[in-house]
Parts: sequence; structure tokens; C-alpha cells
Amino acid sequence: MRRILAATIAASVGLLIGAGTVPVAATAKTAGYNPPAIDWGTCTRPSLQARGAQCGFLVVPLDYRKPSGTKIKIAVSRIKHKSSDAAYQGVMLTNPGGPGGSGLGLATLGEAVPNGAGEFYDWIGFDPRGVGSSVPALTCDPDYAGYNRPFYVPVTRQLEKTWLAKAKGYAKACDAAGGALLDHLKTTDTVADVESLRKALGVSQINYYGFSYGTYLGQVYATLHPERVRRFVFDGVVNPERVWYAANLDQDIQFDKNMDVYFGWIAKNDATYHLGTTAKAVKQKYYSTLYSLIRNPAAGKIGPDEWNDIFVSAGYYVYGWEGVAEAFAAWVNDKDPAPLLDNYAEPGAPGSDNGYAVYLGVQCTDVQWPQSWSKWKRDNWAIHARHPFITWNNAWYNAPCLNWGAKAGKPVEINGKKSPPILLIAETNDAATPYSGALEVRKRFPRSVLIEGVGGTTHSGSLSGIACTDDTIATYLTTGELPDRVRGNRSDKRCDPVPQPDPTAATAFSAKTAGNARAELRDVIGVR
Repeated sequence: MRRILAATIAASVGLLIGAGTVPVAATAKTAGYNPPAIDWGTCTRPSLQARGAQCGFLVVPLDYRKPSGTKIKIAVSRIKHKSSDAAYQGVMLTNPGGPGGSGLGLATLGEAVPNGAGEFYDWIGFDPRGVGSSVPALTCDPDYAGYNRPFYVPVTRQLEKTWLAKAKGYAKACDAAGGALLDHLKTTDTVADVESLRKALGVSQINYYGFSYGTYLGQVYATLHPERVRRFVFDGVVNPERVWYAANLDQDIQFDKNMDVYFGWIAKNDATYHLGTTAKAVKQKYYSTLYSLIRNPAAGKIGPDEWNDIFVSAGYYVYGWEGVAEAFAAWVNDKDPAPLLDNYAEPGAPGSDNGYAVYLGVQCTDVQWPQSWSKWKRDNWAIHARHPFITWNNAWYNAPCLNWGAKAGKPVEINGKKSPPILLIAETNDAATPYSGALEVRKRFPRSVLIEGVGGTTHSGSLSGIACTDDTIATYLTTGELPDRVRGNRSDKRCDPVPQPDPTAATAFSAKTAGNARAELRDVIGVR
């Protein structure tokens, strides 16, 4: 669930152990607010216009404890069902993750569901509070993630001081820019908005499809409003025991392992990339290049941090493996920086700071992060010693939480005992939301069923053309039927993962093969 610092690729998760939890009754705070009807009109986004979508704003309180007070607006999109009214299944709300991901475009997701199963629903996308087209949208410092940042790994005391000051400055900028909004960006606030959206849509229950952080949003909603749950799909399942500090550390370990898989794939395709015939050789080339860029950035812009950022997507999922490898080879073999620049989003790109700011706004206030830098330092050096790939990148990404201006709350104790059957999806080696989280949620939702993409490294990879997984989703959305739940702490159905690409194939597997809606989603999914 993270996005790459300066790039907007994809996000992070974690829980301060001992932080405590909030009783369910203490957080159910929407009962006293009834939103006005949404004034639906034409959408401005071309992908939504092309599908005849409707767009509008949901008006909600900034603070649900003061329902008559300041209001904010949540941008909402809708693509209505194409089935007969007799076959209509209701509204399907969506969330792409992040937190901080724009979900307005996810109203198109229904077309990616096979066998026409998506046509029975009204698909609802929305930008969560503070995000994208919602009003206000939080932006703190668009220039924060520029080129040639200090080296992520604080090998000197000066580097450590520089990054601590930089992170503190960003938190201060968000405090100034966010105002009262900063105090109302918790997951429970967005859950309250979802409940307001349900009321505005005039339905007694919702269906829901959440990716990455969106699975945690769905868990909290289902805990607080189990009677409103109909059919829920969680893909890339967040571990509710680990929100949010500890799960970032979990990510660091699995990302490093996934990169070994990726380096092995490059080695297997040495005839194409010429970077080494073993994973060890390719890995050594990756790190030797990273260190060489400290003094001599590629094109004067791509230093070691940018180099690391470019590769992070390969740890998230197999989509785009070829492009990253091509950029790797172009620089190492030919000193051509152009593919690197193409793979690294221009700092300050529209929306990039907004996503990062809201990511922090949610994670820093959902739960209290450790306020002792010595703990962060000790934990991250310990993991870096064995799993260095993303550890310090991830630590500095989240470091503004050390000085965040809004008061942190306590997470809801996730309990799905009253929830109807829901569908969980996870690949075995998902780095952004490690597989242990899916098993934990399966235990907490005793009627849930878990599909495992066996051996895969892709995060939130459903609706990518894997029939075993996607047909199960289609059946569930059509009839409510799920595979049988098995005994034990394991998955209930085992499917192939999203396949690794073949760079020599005439048509390599890519996001395009899964349809436009799923391709658009990959631009915003994340746990970081």
C-alpha cells in the first residue's frame, strides 16, 4: 500500500504493538447524519465519459461528531448496471488502496469481471476525503520528492540528520496546509463517509471491492456495520494486527525476497538483457550500480534513491518487469539514461504529492507510531542488515509520522463474526500486504474464503485473466456462492498466480490483456 516517493507507483502498512483498540460502539458515529442526494452530472475524466458514467459530490461533515458543522465534498462516480432490473444486484463500491489512491476511475472496474458478472451492479468509484477531486484536497509540498535526494541509507550521522529534518519539514508543511482536515483523515472517518454514501444511494446494503489498503477499509466497515454487508471482495489483504508501523517492517523483508525472484528472472533471460546468468550476479550489478550513482547520477538526475524507486514496482508485481529490466540494461550496458528517466515519474507530477500527503494523513493518525527515533533506527538497521532493498526507503517514506501535527487515534478491533461470507484473495509472496495478513483476516471472518495465488509475487492481482481466480469472483458476484472452506490455517482454493512475463513472446502478458479498467487501477494501487 505504498507509493514510491516521487513516483506514485504503489503503499505501506503497520501496527504499533500495545497501542490498544477501540470498542465498536465508540466509533459508530454516522447515525445522526443524513446526507443530501447526490446531484449527478457529466464526468470530466475521458475514461468515464466514454462509458457514460455519472459524477457528482457527496456532502459530508468534516467531523461526524458535529454533523451540523463544516462540510466537505467527496467526489463520486457511477456506471449503472446493464442487466435487466430483475437481475440487478445493487451497488458495488470500490477502493484502490493507498491510502491516498484516487478511486474515481474504478467505476469502470465492472467491465474487467468475466462472464458479464459485473453488469448486474451499479459500480461506484470515489475519491476518499482529501484525495483527488474531493474538496478540499490535501497537498503539502509538491517539491518534496525532487531528484538527487540524500542517500536513503543513513551511513553517516549527517545523512540521518538531513533525512530527519526533511521528514519533519514535510510534517510541518502538512500541518500548515491541512488545517482541520488533518484531524479527520482516519480510516474510521472514511468508513463514516462510506456509510453516508450508502444512505445517499438509498440502499440498505452495499457490495464492495477493495484492493490493498481498501481491504482494511472494508474490514473496518464490516466490523462496524455488519448488517450493511452483502458481497465483499478483498484483494491484497492487510493484516489488522499490524497497522501501521510493524507492517512496514514486514514489507521490507518480503520486498527484498521478491527482488531475488526478479533478479533470477532477469538472469534466466540473460540472452535479452545481458546482465548476468545468475540471480547473484544480477543482484551484485544492481547494488554496484546503485553505489556508483551516489557520486555520478545518471543524466545528472537518477541517483541511488531514484534508482531504488524505479525497481520497487518489480517487487510489487510482475507487470512491467520487462520495462524495468530494459532500463537496467540500457544504463549498465550502454550508459543510456533515457529508459531510466521514462520509468521515473517526474517529481511534482499532478496528484503525486496529494496521494503521499493523504497516505500519511491516514497512517499517522489511525494509530500512534513510535515517537522514539531510537526505536525506528534500531528496527530498521536490524532488518537492513539482511534485507536492504527497500528498508530505509520505506523508513524515510513514513518518517513524517514522527512529527505529525494531528493527534493519533486507536484502531478498531477487527471482528467479522457477524459478517456474511466474503472473498479474500492473496498471492503467496505478496510484499505490500504479506500473506500472513490474509490468513489473519480469514480467522477473523469465520465465513470468509481465501484464494491463494500459489507462489506469486503480485500484489492485488485479481481480474488479470487468471481463470481460476477470476471465474470464482464472477460466480460469487453472480450467485453469492463461494468455494468450500477447508479446515486449518490455510487457503481454501489454490490457483495459479499472475504469470511472470516472457520477454521473447510475441505478445507478452501485460496490464492491457486484463482490460482498460484493470490497467487504470495499476496506476493507483498501493500500500505505500
